[in-house]
This record gives sequence, C-alpha cells and structure tokens, in this order.
Amino acid sequence: MEQIRKVLLLGSGALKIGQAGEFDYSGSQALKALKEEGVQTVLINPNIATIQTSKLLADRVYFLPVTPYFVEKVIQREQPDGILLSFGGQTALNCGIQLYEQGILARHNVRILGTPISAIILTEDRQKFAEHLHSIQIPTPQSQSATTLAEALELGEEIGFPVMVRAGFALGGQGSGIAHTRTELEHIVEHALSFAPQVLVEQYLHHYKEIEYEVVRDQHDNCITICNMENMDPLGIHTGESIVVAPSQTLSNEEYHLLRSASIQIVRSLGIVGECNVQFALDPYSTQYYVIEVNARLSRSSALASKVTGYPLAYIASKLALGYGLTQIANKVTGVTKACFEPSLDYLVVKIPRWDIAKFKGVEETIGTGMKSVGEVMGIGRTFEEAYQKALRMLEQNFEGAVPPADFFSSQTEMRHYLSIPTPKRPFAIAQALQEGITPEEIHTLTGINPWFLSRIQNIIEHEQAVTPASELGTAEVWKLKQLGISDKRIAELHGSDELSIRALRQQLGVLPSVLQIDTLGAEFPSETNYLYLTYNAQHHDVNRCPANGVVVLGSGPYRIGSSVEFDWTSVSTVEALKKYGKQAIIINSNPETVSTDYDVSDRLYFEELTFERIADIYDFEQPEGMIVSVGGQTPNNRARALAAHGCRLLGTLAKNIDRAENRSIFSQLLDTLGVQQPEWNTFTTLSELTAFAERVSYPVLIRPSYVLSGSAMKVCDTPEELELYTCQAAALSPDHPVTVSKFFEYARELEFDAVAQQGQVKAFVISEHIENAGVHSGDATIVLPPQTLSADLQQEIQAIGRKIVQALDVTGPVNIQFLLKDGQLYVIETNLRASRTFPFISKVTGINFMDIFVDAIFSQEEILALEVPEPAFVALKAPNSPSRA
Repeated sequence: MEQIRKVLLLGSGALKIGQAGEFDYSGSQALKALKEEGVQTVLINPNIATIQTSKLLADRVYFLPVTPYFVEKVIQREQPDGILLSFGGQTALNCGIQLYEQGILARHNVRILGTPISAIILTEDRQKFAEHLHSIQIPTPQSQSATTLAEALELGEEIGFPVMVRAGFALGGQGSGIAHTRTELEHIVEHALSFAPQVLVEQYLHHYKEIEYEVVRDQHDNCITICNMENMDPLGIHTGESIVVAPSQTLSNEEYHLLRSASIQIVRSLGIVGECNVQFALDPYSTQYYVIEVNARLSRSSALASKVTGYPLAYIASKLALGYGLTQIANKVTGVTKACFEPSLDYLVVKIPRWDIAKFKGVEETIGTGMKSVGEVMGIGRTFEEAYQKALRMLEQNFEGAVPPADFFSSQTEMRHYLSIPTPKRPFAIAQALQEGITPEEIHTLTGINPWFLSRIQNIIEHEQAVTPASELGTAEVWKLKQLGISDKRIAELHGSDELSIRALRQQLGVLPSVLQIDTLGAEFPSETNYLYLTYNAQHHDVNRCPANGVVVLGSGPYRIGSSVEFDWTSVSTVEALKKYGKQAIIINSNPETVSTDYDVSDRLYFEELTFERIADIYDFEQPEGMIVSVGGQTPNNRARALAAHGCRLLGTLAKNIDRAENRSIFSQLLDTLGVQQPEWNTFTTLSELTAFAERVSYPVLIRPSYVLSGSAMKVCDTPEELELYTCQAAALSPDHPVTVSKFFEYARELEFDAVAQQGQVKAFVISEHIENAGVHSGDATIVLPPQTLSADLQQEIQAIGRKIVQALDVTGPVNIQFLLKDGQLYVIETNLRASRTFPFISKVTGINFMDIFVDAIFSQEEILALEVPEPAFVALKAPNSPSRA
C-alpha cells in the first residue's frame, strides 16, 4: 500500500435543500479515519457551523469556496499527495471533475483517492452511463440525452408521454420532473438546461417501486451490500422526499437477491473503491427492473444507511481510499467484526423527511422528483407501526402519530385532494381515508403505495378506534397499544384522560420500554456498541444503566428552517468538553444526518424521539447525574419545564428562569423592573384592545407569540386589516401563551450579545452587529464580527445591560440577547437562554470554544475566571444561504 502523507478533502459548502448535514457527518468520519493513519489533512469548506471545520478534526481548515480557483490556490500552498472527492456531496464532486478536466490535479501531481475519476464522470453523464449499463446487460428505462430544448422535445415525442426528465451533474433531483405533455416538457427542460449541460429524457415507469442498495467495494474487488431500502412512495418522488423503510418489507427473496446481484455487478464494472448508492425501479407485478441512478459518492441515503445499520460507511470508505481491503478494517461500532461482515438487522427503520414549505408563501407544496425537504428523521422499532409512529412524532410538527387531529382536513373533498396529490400531508390523508372506510386497495390505486404499508396503518387505526373514554385499560391492552407505537399522550386523547395519568397507569401495570442495541449483527453475536433505541416489542434490556457520572445531552432533532447544523456543533462540542470532567455523555437525538448521532461521539447514543415521554423514559432508566437542555436549540428548551417537574436535574439555568425569558409577557415585565428600555409592548386577549394599542403607538407593530423558533409566526403589521388577520393566525399557533404586540422601529440597527455565564455572572461575551436593518431575522441577516460602527461607549452600555439581564435570570450557561439601536438609544427585543446559531461563528472567529466555558461553568468546583475574548485581527462575515436568497 503506497504511503500517503497529506490529503485534501473537499467539503460541501453551505447547507442547502438537497445537501445538508449528512456531508458534515461523512466528512467528519473521513477526517477521523485519516487521522488514525497519521495522514495530514487539509479541508476546504466555508461552512462555519459544521463540526468538520472545528479544530479537533482537520490539521488545516480553509474557509474558502469549493471552486477550482480557490482549490488550486490551496493545492499550491499545501502540496497534498491525494484528494478525496466523495465526502462533500455534489458540490465537491463537480469541483473535482473540473479540477481533473482543467488539468489542475495533473499539474500539481495530486492523485484522486478512492473511486477513479473515470467512474465518477461516467455515472454523472446520464447518457454514457446508460450505454455502459447496456454493455453489461443491465436494463435502464428507454432514454436519450439532450443538450438543447429542440432535441428534448423530439425525444419526448419519440418515447411517448409521460416522460421523466433528469438533469445531469445536478443535486437533489434539481431540474428533474415528470412531463405529461409537450408544454410541460418544454418548461422542465428550459429550467434544467439553465444550469445543467444536459438532460436525460426517459420512459416514465408509473407506480414502479423504488429500491436502493448501499454497496461497498475495495481495490481487491471484495464487494458487499450494506443496506437495502424501500421507498414507501412509488417512483416519481425523489428518495429524499420519500418515506423510506429499511430493510425492504415487500420484496420477495428472489427480488431481493436479484437486485443485490445487479448492484454488485454495476459497482464492480465501474471499479468503485469505497461506497456507492444504486437506485432501482421494480415492477410491482413482475421481476422486471431498471436502474435509474448511481451515486459514486457518499449521499444522504448513505448517511441514512450508516445510521440504520450501525456500519460506519464514511469511515470505512476513507480507509478503502487509502488502499486497505475490507478484510483488514475493523468495524468500530461492533468492536468484534471486520468491515467485510455484511450487516444483519433485527429491527426496522422508517425515515420520514421534514418539510417547511409553509414558510414560503405561494410555493407549490406538491412533492416530486426535485427535493424540497430540509431535513429528515429516523424511527427505529421492531414493527413498522412502532417505527412509523415514532418517526412522525420526531418531525416535531405537533403530530402524535399516524392519525391526524379531527379538524386537520376541512372537508372530505380536501382530504381526497391530498390523498391524490403527493404533498407532506399525504400520510395523514391516508390515515383519514382509512378511518372513513376507503379500502387499502383503492388508496393503492390512487397513490401507488404498496397495500402492505397501508394495511399496517389500518392496523393502527383499528386499535385506536377500540379505545374510548369507557374503555378499561388493562395490562394486555396497554402493551398492545404501546407495541404499535402509540404515545401516552395519544392514548390519553382517545381515553379522555391526560398524559401523566396514562404514564402513571402504564408504570403501575409494569408496561415499560426495553433498551436494545443496534449492533449490525442481528443480536447473534456479542457486541460492544452503545448505539441504542427503546421498544415495547421486547422483554429485556441489552445494556445496564450508565455509571453514576452520566450526563444526558438533548440534541436538536430534525434540521428545519431555523434549526440546522449549528446546534449539532453545539451538542458535539459540549460532549467533547464533558470528557475533561470524566462524564459519560448520553446523547438523545432523532436526526440521521448529524455528527452527534455518529457511533463514536458519545458514550451512549439513544436514537430516539425528543418528546417528554421518551426523554423521561431514558432518564428513568439511566438515572444520570443531570441533563443539558441548552445546546440543542428550541426543542430541548421547550421540554425544560416538564422535565424539571418530572424530577430531572437540569444542568445550567433553571427551568423557571428559562420560562421567564421564553414567556414574552413575563420577560417584558422583567425588563421594566430592571429599567431596561424595550419597544413599547403589551399582551392582549381581545382584538379591540390590540387595535387601540396599535393606533396609539402608531403602525407598524410586531406580533410575537411565545416559545417559537426562528421567528415562526412573528409578523410586522402595517395596517389594522393586516393586524386583525394575522393575530388570529398567531394566537391559534400557541393558545396556551399570550400574544405580545410591540412597537416596531423602522430603519433601526440590530446587535447581538452572545455570552456564557456562571450563576448570574458573565464569564465571556462577544458583541456583533447585523448589516441589514432590524426586521430581518438574525438567522437571515449578515452578521459582522467585530462590530464596525459601534463606539466603545455603546459597547460598554450593551455589556452592562447584558450583565444586568444575566444576573436577574441567574443564568448558568449560554445566553443570546438581541438589541435594537435607534437614534442612539438601545432597546432589548429578545433573550434566549440557550446557545444560538451564532455560537459556532463566534467560537471559530475568536478561537475560543464557548461550549468549553459552559461545561466549566457547570462542573468546575469553584467560580471560573472571566475570560477576555480577544478581538479578531480580521473582519468576519456570517452570511446565510437560503432558498429566498437564491
């Protein structure tokens, strides 16, 4: 094996729809694998929120665009021996192809490690790839590539409508679509050719099953399949938009092995070294199949497959790229097997995407061949019903499971619309339809979803319908409901009770979940893994409780607009800091894309819901030293009050003080007490009082519901009509909390005070300023550090106000305070007693990890010293990447 001294790894750049945190996971694993081999690592990635751009991984990090110009500059300076292209998604792959084609890599004698560039180019060029598959007798849909609109229209007529259009060299199905008419084809192709060099026009396979295989091959031609996955949705909906089940549930043994053999044949023919994703279309009524796509790189499906099986795909792919064989690499998850051991599952996983389409007014909500989802979750269970309902709750969109609230659809006509048209609401339309007596066969005809899945959802509904307020819930009944993944809260709704009463009954009856391992071995052999999930379909625990020094860290759940990889950074950084105090870190999270759900980050990983019920179950089992809720974004913060009431010891700021900051009305009263200026405000229960206030302070006014993330349901209203309309919507969002309305200042500046405190005393802080005027959410604003236009006196005043608020709320841990500056006057508009999305930014700019200070503030035996954060000798800008800016 040739010795590699230094390797350049290309990251994925800014997160975007279709390319999210999964590439932070894959790149981080790759860097760890290289470090183990003593290889120097150089990373190019401008994303400041990622784990991989932290000090603990790469030897050298360049916050530069992943483009040939900048990459060549880094190559000239660093002179690496090799480059890895497969760990940064489509961005890295496209850049790598350009580096090769422009002769940059040859000019600087840089080898492409892993899969040959010829195979990468072949899989990205849809026409050449189809021709290659035909040469090895692997079928593809009838297709032809086109580089002009005229060619594409001619092909559409020749193949016959409807046709599938796929853009070459594109990410997340961008530019793809199903054209039923010549006009639709013209529209899709014009869009695709605006950014892609070619399109593939192919035969559309209506309601075919979509099946995926994750395959690994080494340079010695050893080849295994890691995981096969079945899309619950039929072909025509991008796999990133689909509900995905692993392992497949509706394939016969013959079909499973037929597709497995074909995927291995394809990967071998391409000479892949590392990991590869193969996607098939399978006729539901025969064994006829077609290959629809191959990704010769780590993908979102790869991250999912890795978390599904416990097989560290990116880690092993990195070792293979260095020249190792599968028989030489240990599987660090199991601790007892080699990488050539094909995973075996004794459980079932359901992945469901998370969409935030409602954030964009007027956007088409139909889902299809192009990705719109912004994140995903993964539910683990021993039955489909259990895993499916877990995943629906993990989305954190106020669903208790498969069955929607009674008023979810306004009419049967609306329900039938969402049943016929694929949107994020379709799963609930299916459940509603089954409730109303529509048969699984009829729904299958409309949706193409296999009757097996529909019958499982029907099973949930039938058992729910048997629960009424008059029902006597005995041990057998409660066991059955819990085995179907029905939550305590949902049982309470059906029974006319409350969640805590059902929890108490369940515990009294001895109906408790079991803690089981994901070990890749189907529980056939001993394993050292601490990768865990809870189930009611077992009667034993695979592990004992953690030692007495365990600390639970709550993760952020699915990525969504407003909560993304930055909270994975804060979670992982906190876990790293806990090691200094000898604490056993126990992470709870539901997101397969994250580094925090990687096998070696924490001492124990619970891939579970971030609901009160499930967190309390884990806390009761583990009996930890305490729990940290302030590093996972808004979701853990929202659980603080209920968890504290349950008896959980929260490490850091007390739940009652979190509530004082989160409740807009209480916090505003606190500012009044402290003599801190704020925009004039009040809370209202009637529209007439609200309107009178708005008239008195003069429009515009700002509506602020309590306990929300990323400005959800906040609105600037300029007229009485707008105020009336929007207040009704905002009040409906959070009926248990008052609606606060405040005067909105136009053309004001916005500033931020980020700090870590210990027992009400600020220990480190940073002041930053927004480029845009107030009114642009801090997550959407461009932020500059150090501040460029603030006088020393003004910064002193911000610091003094920040210290006053921190002391009043007795903060121990992270805090973010947002200020307005208008006509030389400072006003406080918001305080978050948790890490904010600016924490990775300020930590990487200043070189001081604020999460380290937080953990010191909790566990130090004495008062920690205040730290003077140095002002950087450069100007740093944090700019968001969002669909609205594209």
